[in-house]
Amino acid sequence: MIEALQKAIRENDKFDGALIFSEENRRYFTGFASTDGYLLVSADKAIFITDSRYIEAAQKKIQNCEVRLQGKTYSQLLETFIEMGVQRVAVEASRVSLAEFARLQEGLEPLYVLSDSTLDEIITAQREVKRPEEIEKILAAQKIAEDAFEHICGFIKPGKTEKEVALELDFYMLSHGAEALSFETIAVTGKKTSMPHGVPDDTVIQNGDFVTMDYGAVVDGYHSDMTRTVAVGEVSEEQKKIYNIVLEAQTAVCDGVKAGMTGKEGDALARDIIEKAGYGACFGHGTGHGVGVEIHEEPRFSPTCGATLAANNVVTSEPGIYLPGKFGVRIEDMVRITENGCENLTKCPKELIIL
Repeated sequence: MIEALQKAIRENDKFDGALIFSEENRRYFTGFASTDGYLLVSADKAIFITDSRYIEAAQKKIQNCEVRLQGKTYSQLLETFIEMGVQRVAVEASRVSLAEFARLQEGLEPLYVLSDSTLDEIITAQREVKRPEEIEKILAAQKIAEDAFEHICGFIKPGKTEKEVALELDFYMLSHGAEALSFETIAVTGKKTSMPHGVPDDTVIQNGDFVTMDYGAVVDGYHSDMTRTVAVGEVSEEQKKIYNIVLEAQTAVCDGVKAGMTGKEGDALARDIIEKAGYGACFGHGTGHGVGVEIHEEPRFSPTCGATLAANNVVTSEPGIYLPGKFGVRIEDMVRITENGCENLTKCPKELIIL
């Protein structure tokens, strides 16, 4: 990971050193999770600086760069960059406040601190294309989520509450190998399924309800993400109709995306079907997003995304139809983009399940 960043540093003329302080990117490059620390990278050297809470663990875990104990922040950063021969420092512009950037400029004088998004763009491009070992971690996280789905289908029944379903999913994932949850689990039922990001509460599942669950697990820093909508007891003809439209749209993405398409074109694979069926106004979010060390990454499937898909992007396909005051349906898989199509990383059934 760091070697690719060093190659990018050697090939650009804007900066000769990078300062990385976001938790996600520190972990991406070092493989080490911590709430504090700095990663300094030049064309030929990388140094990770962290405090006394993490220093011993970091020295044991990190293999691809030198690890040092944190001292006085700005003076240490300045001294270390000078030692590394760096004169122009790029920072993660999207991750730093104006106040922090001003402090960096002052603290790193006489070095030049680059204020544009050059480093962000380099890191984003690198993170978009997953390496085989990254995909293996995503698959491991997804396997836990899929096992949780099989488990929860035996748990859901009339009388259970949304909170009970969400907690059962969380407990299952955390007790079966997940180091964390990808995000706060969504488990909603009945009329609340029309809310894409509804919050679980004490609403009771009733016969004839849809239950929508959107959740994921984290393994070694990498996230999974899946959504399934199931029915309890019975379904109406309208529920069945909407479900099948969403399933057709979702499957069209999984069958149709490939490297070289834009995010807008990928989004249209699902959106055109939903619009043709007369429910375009009931699908307000993008069709999907990248997944990796963060739950939402680039690239994205959306009506405004002109970015081009590349082989080994890992992206979700998650169209939905939401009828306010009635019900909603969303189905979500993760796919790995290939040169000629994609590989579906989600093996769970997605045809309508009636529990």
